[in-house]
Amino acid sequence: MERTAQAWLEAGAHFEWVPTEPMRHTRNLNIFHAEFGDPEAPVLLMVHGFPTSSIDWQDVVGELSTDYRVCVLDLPGFGFSDKPKGEDYTLRRDSELLGYYLVDVLGTHEAAVVAHDRGDSVALAFAHRCATGQTPFAVSNLVLSNGNIFLPLSNLNQFQRLVLHPESAAATIAAITPQILAAGLGQTTFTPRRSLDDPAIAALADTFAVNDGIGVIHDTIQYLVERSEHEQEWLRALAAMPAKTTVVWGLYDEISPLRVAAYVWNNYLATKPGDNEFWLLPGADHYLQNDQPTQFVQVLKATLSDSSPTAPGAVSPDPQAPVFLDRSRPQLPTAQEMLAGT
Repeated sequence: MERTAQAWLEAGAHFEWVPTEPMRHTRNLNIFHAEFGDPEAPVLLMVHGFPTSSIDWQDVVGELSTDYRVCVLDLPGFGFSDKPKGEDYTLRRDSELLGYYLVDVLGTHEAAVVAHDRGDSVALAFAHRCATGQTPFAVSNLVLSNGNIFLPLSNLNQFQRLVLHPESAAATIAAITPQILAAGLGQTTFTPRRSLDDPAIAALADTFAVNDGIGVIHDTIQYLVERSEHEQEWLRALAAMPAKTTVVWGLYDEISPLRVAAYVWNNYLATKPGDNEFWLLPGADHYLQNDQPTQFVQVLKATLSDSSPTAPGAVSPDPQAPVFLDRSRPQLPTAQEMLAGT
């Protein structure tokens, strides 16, 4: 597929969705989605982050579609989906949308969910809905990547803070264009750095321009406030949920640094029942699926098929190879047990 926004749009379609929780000014929303692979294969749902869209997955859907029915969508306020201004773009409503998409649009009741950035929070809220019976759905695997899933250890940049707060958002939004936003992401969240000459960054600019995506950035970033209010609730639910959970992180991320993943792993997942995994991509930044797409797919295929290494370490001598950091165990051994080898 050509690496352009137009090619991505042509690969998908739209469906209409009416949220159970009413929005302020809008009743119906047109939601963009796309599918790749065998319709009979296991479903793999990929959930994008802020401020981008499902086009973030363009570099990996082809390889993943050899084994999975890969499904992506643009959440409200992003990409090719509707972006009404002055609305509440909540994680709670987005988690309801995931359930509607999977059950009513795709016709499935089980899937693996891979999430990134803001999508991590949407996926956690969705998993909580499933665990509490609000959505009749089974999450078979949950993969979280480079998102601020523990805000006290995040590193929000100046742009995020400016568009988050009402007193500074309007002037900031008035001063940026789709091209400026895309170029800024290319220079701060990709390794190596990229410019608008890069097709991936140019495609981001094009998707930001659709339906005046810049104009709703203050609304869509309010998820951080909602995240802060429910953070402990969702993390406790993560520790208790039955689905296998994998954390995979790009090393060079400065916004969602590795310490975020390490904290969540050590406090909520290291002793979580099941075969949970922690991975590192040593050559990737925040957008790990674009910086190291081959390695990202390698990790996903290994963890989703339960074929990951048995011991921690890099999977090959290549310095860019994925590093398997840890696997959960029911409880940590004592120092004496470690020395005794028991």
